[in-house]
Amino acid sequence: MSKPQPVEQSLPSLWRILKYFWPHAREYRALIAGSLLALFAEVALRLLEPWPIKFVFDHVINLGKSKQKPLPEFLSSFDTMTLLTLAAVAVVVFTAIRAVAAYWQTIGFTLVGNRSLAKVRAQLYRHVQYLSLSFHTGARTGDLVVRMMGDVAMLQDVAVTAFLPLVAKALIVGGMIGLMFFLNWKLALIAAAVLPLFWLRSASLGKRIREVAQKQRRQEGAMAASFTESIGAIKTVQALSLEDQFARAFTDVSEKNLKQDVKGKRLSAGLERSLDVIIALATALVLWFGARLVLAGEITGGDLYLFIAYLKSAYRPVQDFAKYTGRLGKASAAGERVIDLLERVPDVRDLPGAVRAPAFRGEVNFDNVSFAYEHGQTLLEGIRLDVKPGQHIALVGPSGGGKSSLLSLLLRLYDPVSGSVKIDGRDLRDFTLESLRGQISVVLQDNVLFAASVRDNIGCASPGASLENIQLAAKLANAHEFISALPKGYDTILGERGVTLSHGQRQRLAIARAAIRRSPILILDEPTTGLDSQNEREVMEALERLYSARTTFLITHDLHQAGSADVILYLEGGRIVECGTHEELMQLRGRYAVMCRAQGVVRSVADNREVAAT
Repeated sequence: MSKPQPVEQSLPSLWRILKYFWPHAREYRALIAGSLLALFAEVALRLLEPWPIKFVFDHVINLGKSKQKPLPEFLSSFDTMTLLTLAAVAVVVFTAIRAVAAYWQTIGFTLVGNRSLAKVRAQLYRHVQYLSLSFHTGARTGDLVVRMMGDVAMLQDVAVTAFLPLVAKALIVGGMIGLMFFLNWKLALIAAAVLPLFWLRSASLGKRIREVAQKQRRQEGAMAASFTESIGAIKTVQALSLEDQFARAFTDVSEKNLKQDVKGKRLSAGLERSLDVIIALATALVLWFGARLVLAGEITGGDLYLFIAYLKSAYRPVQDFAKYTGRLGKASAAGERVIDLLERVPDVRDLPGAVRAPAFRGEVNFDNVSFAYEHGQTLLEGIRLDVKPGQHIALVGPSGGGKSSLLSLLLRLYDPVSGSVKIDGRDLRDFTLESLRGQISVVLQDNVLFAASVRDNIGCASPGASLENIQLAAKLANAHEFISALPKGYDTILGERGVTLSHGQRQRLAIARAAIRRSPILILDEPTTGLDSQNEREVMEALERLYSARTTFLITHDLHQAGSADVILYLEGGRIVECGTHEELMQLRGRYAVMCRAQGVVRSVADNREVAAT
């Protein structure tokens, strides 16, 4: 048998969780105080409940050799039936008032728990939004969803149905143990003699139950991650006939979770039943020794009844603890997972002293920048680049050369390992993230649209934008015509990720979203990839209008688009291998020139613009 742990170590996670989330509950101090008052009233009334029956045994019924105690003076004038009636009424009154007190303390603690944990969920959601991309690239979406929804819900449920009731019953236990010693110290010692057995059994099995619960929560996260992954890529899954493969993987994880659940239930049931036997042993010892005291005239029959009633009530919370051990173990595991997420510090965050960025002019400098996602895997090395306001920069080169990583540093999605990125002569880290990113617009290869109206999908880039401004942005992006043809125009609700639109339409909405921000810096990451010639022409027309008076960075493999840029950067192996205009790089006859000849791009910049216009 595993070495039993002390009581104070048996639920360390719940104590840590309570301390961690207490600040969220502290503002409900008045509600907590009222609930505690109702709780103490419930405890006091529960302690009083057996006394009317003791009174009947001692003063109404004559029990053998037990000596009848004299009546209190204020009751001496009542006859036997009146005393019996008063005792019966007292039973009902005490129970009724206790029920009201229990109702209010339950409602009060429920409100405190639910309101506090609703704030925890909001804090967790906001925190996850601000965690760095380095975290999100390694995290599994399904597991994050389980932590956000399932784990917080588990804490809410257990806090109301298990943890808070057990706190109340712990007070009841303390009060009843004190009264048992007051009534008869000999019987109290006999009852306390079995407590070490409770301790040993609960410590040995409780630890195993918590370990099982933690494994189960991890497997539930893995199940959710597997489900989310397959549904998120359902088109690919169906196209490649991977349904059975994903179903088998999901079933394997589900069966492992089932085994852990059964194991946890088996341990909890074993703990409950073994505690039942220990309680029966304690009751039998007290009954046997107490009955002898009654027969000897040392105590009354009412005293023995009262003692056994307190004994049963004192041990009931211990039984409840066994009953709720599995749920408390799951709550402990859930709370640890939530805290683990909340304690993750974003790699990229507002530094102490960061200020709100002023309106940018659009000058960008990369000063000897090196970057790696992980140690030993350098993606960018020694990048030096000076971009004047309003210049158009094209980034070309083979895949994996560092183009997207370079612009991720400009957005400060990551921080460089060494060197600095500056806008208008100041390091990006001097500014708050919100004020920095609010002045940079982005159009990606596969832009995500939200399950909201067209108006909201465009306007989200500029909160509070009027419908007129949204329509102007849509017209600039060549999107107004197809939006107007939708069933409800700008109020049409799009499918999740914009699946109800074509790729070209999604790109034009993304351009409208970038346009309405009116930011001085624009990032375009393969904006026309996958488009047919008609859609590409419409998107390029929109982008040409979007370029105006903005510092623009264009990542592209289409050298027809790159040819008209003010500066072309050829990146390979994380380094800028070639830099210059189209004509300069063609004369250099280096790697850019080789790529141009492979794509049939040999014209001058003026010719390229003429071709693009036609």
